Amino acid sequence: MPAFKLRMRTASAVLASAAGLTALGAGLMPATASAATPSPQAIAAQIVPANQLASFSQIISHESSWNVSATNASSGAYGLGQALPASKMASAGADWKTNPKTQIKWAYNYMNTRYGSPNAAWAFWQNHHWY
Repeated sequence: MPAFKLRMRTASAVLASAAGLTALGAGLMPATASAATPSPQAIAAQIVPANQLASFSQIISHESSWNVSATNASSGAYGLGQALPASKMASAGADWKTNPKTQIKWAYNYMNTRYGSPNAAWAFWQNHHWY
């Protein structure tokens, strides 16, 4: 085989191989990125017991609409569970301002400590529209 044709086949093989790796890498990236960033609801489902999750979810939905940076303009309450003062959440982690997992851990602990459980906190919330 002439050297020119051999070089062309080798170059084609290298390009095809690189294209395959690029396509493979591109195929893996979105799945990896999605797995690295679960929704706050999915995080809560891993932390809060199943028999308490619906109540926990109701409170968080009403308080912050699952917005990690939700801020009450009049009180300054902040985050998923609307901590007041917001800095209370530092007890659950230094990343409390932006990490939904930290905020969920704090809110779950708050509900357990103050009311005994998310179910009891939700019962209180239904009567008072705050918790």
